[in-house]
Formats: sequence, C-alpha cells, structure tokens
Amino acid sequence: MPVVRYGAPLNALVAAKGHPYERDAFMAAFDGLDDIASTLVEQPAAALLMNPEAMARFDALVLYDMPGLDFAATGGPAFVEPDASFKDGFRRLLDSGKGVVALHHAIAGWPAWEEYAEFLGGRFLYRSAALRAQARMDSGYRHDVTHEVRAAAPGHPVLAGLPERFTLTDELYLFEVFEDAVMPLLRSSHAFTAENFYSAAHAVAGKMYSNEGWSHAPGSDLVGWVKRARHSPLVYLQFGDGPQTYADPNFRRLVANAIRWVASPAAQEWARG
Repeated sequence: MPVVRYGAPLNALVAAKGHPYERDAFMAAFDGLDDIASTLVEQPAAALLMNPEAMARFDALVLYDMPGLDFAATGGPAFVEPDASFKDGFRRLLDSGKGVVALHHAIAGWPAWEEYAEFLGGRFLYRSAALRAQARMDSGYRHDVTHEVRAAAPGHPVLAGLPERFTLTDELYLFEVFEDAVMPLLRSSHAFTAENFYSAAHAVAGKMYSNEGWSHAPGSDLVGWVKRARHSPLVYLQFGDGPQTYADPNFRRLVANAIRWVASPAAQEWARG
C-alpha cells in the first residue's frame, strides 16, 4: 500500500493524465524509493501547480502527462494552447532552477506551444504540423519492442548503477528530437525508420497499426537525454508505456537517478551554465 513519507529527503510532484495509463502500477515504481516521496496529481489540476510558488515544497517535477490535445474534436486531434498564466508560471518555474524529469508520452504535451518542445528537447506529433519553421509529418509508434539500450554518456549520474547495455521491452517513438539542443544519455539498437513504426495520425483516425502512405523520414536513436530548460536541469526518458516497463528494475533505477540528479545542487549549477 502506498504510504506518505513526510520525512523523505526529496519530494517529487508527479503530473499525469491526458494519455491512458495504469495508475497503481505506474506509482509502484515510485513507492519503493526510501529517499523520494512522490505525490501524484493528474491534469488539469497538475497544471495549476507548475509555477514556483506552488512547487516551493517540491524538489522536482516529473511529467507523465499529455496536456493540450483534444482527441474528441471533429477532425481531431485538436491542438489546445495553454493559457497565458500557465505559460508564465511554467517559464518562471524553469527560471527558478526547479528540476524536471519527463517520461514517455510527455514529449507530446502542449503541441500548440512550440516553446514547450524546446524545453523538453523534441516533440511527438499526433498529426502533421510545423515545428522549427518546417513542416513535419505525424510521428510513429511501435508497441512491445524488445531492444537493446546502451549508455551514450557512461559515468553520468543518471546512469549510476546501470549496466552500459541492457534490454527493455517497451513502446518506441519515431518522433522529432532536437539533437542540437540535448546531451545524449541513452541510445537504442532499434532501427528508427518508417517501416518499423505505425502512423500516429492513422491510429487516432481509427486505423491502428497502419503505416500505409506514411513516409516519415528516418529518426534519431536517442531514447534518453539531458538538457538545460532555461535555468533548470531536465531529463527526458522515452521509456514508460505500461506495467512491464514500470516494473523493470533498470527503468526504476533510471527514474530514481533522474529525480535525484535534477534535484541536486550540481545539476542546478550545471543548468545555470
């Protein structure tokens, strides 16, 4: 049973919802961490906390949410822009140096706000859209891929205690990665080409597992990175589709290491450059 550890050295706010997930199995990955107390808040309430004032008692923000998409819209999904107060609060949060860990589908959040993609280091697109002044195709997905993950930055604190190579079975993305703006942490052995993925636009239109007529360019093999988001350290990990991944010891160690690192004075000093 989950417990509240009031005396834990670190406190993380975990934002979720906007994409289906198994709540108890997901939070079980956090509940075994003796030094981190994690509080789950789902969207839209989570957005109200993403500012320096509301986050003052938290050491890190974990994003497992996917806000800004209206899948019920006619001809959807529609991209919904966040309001000005959220944008202001989130920018100020990053300017304050608060550490952020973004997981899996969080990379698809707020697609109408391009600056958000710059904060995270990339974007998963559910339909074709402009990004960095270029037309981009909808992104690709592939469930239950067994692939080898290898360290691209051996010795980085986020990779502490992990083997330099390990196998994971999870969903992978063929999406937009801003390699010029991130520091690689982890790469995958999977081939990130259109024939190995399915179109996200086809999926939301009711044609699951189809790449018919979809010609996405080859993508990055990066599945984990760190970057500066304004003055905050940020870690993105592509992993985290479902219970099999949540229970994987390497996934759990990565998430715990990432939270500890972004909350550390060393990471915050690094982010300030």
